[in-house]
Amino acid sequence: MRGIGEAARASGLSISALRFYDSAGVLVPAAVDPATGYRRYTSEQIRAARLIAGLRRVGMPVSEIAAAVQDLLKNPSAVRAKLDDHLVRLESGLADAKRELLRLHTLLDLEENLMTRITLPAADLSAALGTVLFAAAGATDPIPAGVLFETGDDTVTLVATDRYRLAAATTAATVEGSPARLFLPYQLAGELHGVRTGSITVDLTDSLVTARAGDRTVEGKPIDMDFPDYRRLLPPAGSTVTVDMAELRALLAGAPVIDREHEGRPYPVSVLGLDPAGRLRFAGADEWAADTESHVAVNREFLLEALDAGAAGQLELELDGPVRPLIVRPAHSRPVGSASHFSLLMPVRH
Repeated sequence: MRGIGEAARASGLSISALRFYDSAGVLVPAAVDPATGYRRYTSEQIRAARLIAGLRRVGMPVSEIAAAVQDLLKNPSAVRAKLDDHLVRLESGLADAKRELLRLHTLLDLEENLMTRITLPAADLSAALGTVLFAAAGATDPIPAGVLFETGDDTVTLVATDRYRLAAATTAATVEGSPARLFLPYQLAGELHGVRTGSITVDLTDSLVTARAGDRTVEGKPIDMDFPDYRRLLPPAGSTVTVDMAELRALLAGAPVIDREHEGRPYPVSVLGLDPAGRLRFAGADEWAADTESHVAVNREFLLEALDAGAAGQLELELDGPVRPLIVRPAHSRPVGSASHFSLLMPVRH
């Protein structure tokens, strides 16, 4: 029998650790002096204490240490199995730790280099670009043709405008580094739209945009200008009507077309309103002239392009008088400003 001090020296456990494992029921001493409380241990318990010390050093939980101690004498192979299981757990944890440390190093590199990294499925980025590119196709000064990339919390929002219409789309993404708000040229955005398979990583800096998807790399310089705050163009929520995409196209195909002119160039206009039952309808020139306050007129070609850029199914149109923009979005989308995507068409005054 050995006293607690000698047991501590022989096992590598401190006296306080031996007391802890006694109170936890893991290694109860063979004898305890009733008068002094002095603990004494057998040789087999010293062996168990050495096992405990080793298991502590490799971070095994107390409950598993207790089970290993119980198996030490009667089932040594079970102890070996526990050691192997714990080794697998440690190796898995080490791999996870290495990945997390690598991610943290990457994050520090991005922040030190003032870089933002966006990672998402290429198909998601392509789809989001497909819903906004039409709105920038005819852009001229003072806003050149391009697409705004704006990062949020695990999202990227894309915005395009030519002053007469605006389209925005938000999609989920992994965003690392500093927040970014960069205006990409139309051609560069179009190249990104053409990447549709695998995962795409887009690195954004003030001077360079680099996208990688598999073996393909797309690179270009952002436009050096401060894109307007598009949120200021968004009106408060107004009257809405829900209509099926196919139904809207059929109505539009048979709707009166009003010819207007802007800076010497003709363009077709469609006038939208609601019938007494609250259903969407299109008005002719005479009805529009007689009641301008109940209708909103928009460039017909712009409306068709907005429909082509969207998805099939139910649409929600927000039309609230002749001077507020017409907003088109999927019926399942969230309110304007945080929607998955929407199009805004500036009204045509009578």
